[in-house]
Order: sequence, then structure tokens, then C-alpha cells
Amino acid sequence: MNDSLPSEGRLAGVDFGTVRIGIAVSDARQTLASPLDNYARGSKDQDAAYFRRLVKDEALVGFVVGLPVHMSGDESQKSQEARAFGQWLGDTTGLPVGFYDERYSSSIADDFLAAGQLTKKQRQKRRDMLAAQVILASYLESNRQGMGRKSLDD
Repeated sequence: MNDSLPSEGRLAGVDFGTVRIGIAVSDARQTLASPLDNYARGSKDQDAAYFRRLVKDEALVGFVVGLPVHMSGDESQKSQEARAFGQWLGDTTGLPVGFYDERYSSSIADDFLAAGQLTKKQRQKRRDMLAAQVILASYLESNRQGMGRKSLDD
């Protein structure tokens, strides 16, 4: 995958799932990440249309896909699925795709949601896009702290 994500312009963070995909977006200066959407997966054609429209509507310049890894840092079957999705996403949209360690993103999102006094259904509805926000915010923060593009690209 492409390790050269643009340092300016809007990025989308992606919490990959086989049923739902959480989406978050950054501002053009890549300082803030905001939750945007939970996309319910459809056919390949529907998914492609959704992401192409997202690129256009949000003026995106790249994607950061959360990469699920074990606590040891080793990759799993889910990691390979996320990488395959990232490859498809890059091919489909023509934009660069990077990967970022998503360990703890769902549990952090759960902590945020628990503080919000929402019903279980309301929490489930927001969880994936908040996890995408955590992934994207972590990626942006690592870049601001001079750690470079701490991605998990091959």
C-alpha cells in the first residue's frame, strides 16, 4: 500500500468491518478528526459507489484504514481482510491508502459512549464511526508529535 498520504487535505479514517464500516474525516489541515457515518455494506458495486461519492462530497485526498493487530503486534486474519479492503479502496477511488494500528479504538469508543448515557442500540449505532474517529485522531496526533507517518504499511 501507499505510505505517502498527503500531509494536507482531508483524510478519511476507516474502521473496517464485514457488515458495517465506520467513517471519520479530518479537516483540511489534518488537525481534527470528526465522526461522519456508519456505512452498512452492500454489494461491491454499492460499496464502490458509496466510497466514490464520499471522496467527492468530502473532498478527500486519502484514507487511513484501521489495521487490527494482536497485542503482540502480529497481524491476524482480520488484518489481511483489512489490507485487502484497503487495496480495493485505493483501486476503487484512486486515492492513497495507509494503515494504522487500531488496537483499543473500539474500547475507547465504548468508553466515550458509556459516558453519554445512551441506550445499547444508540451506542451500537455510533460505535464504528467513533472507532474510526479514534483511529484517524491517533494517526493525526502521531504525525503532529513528529513521529512521522506511523503507519503499518508493508
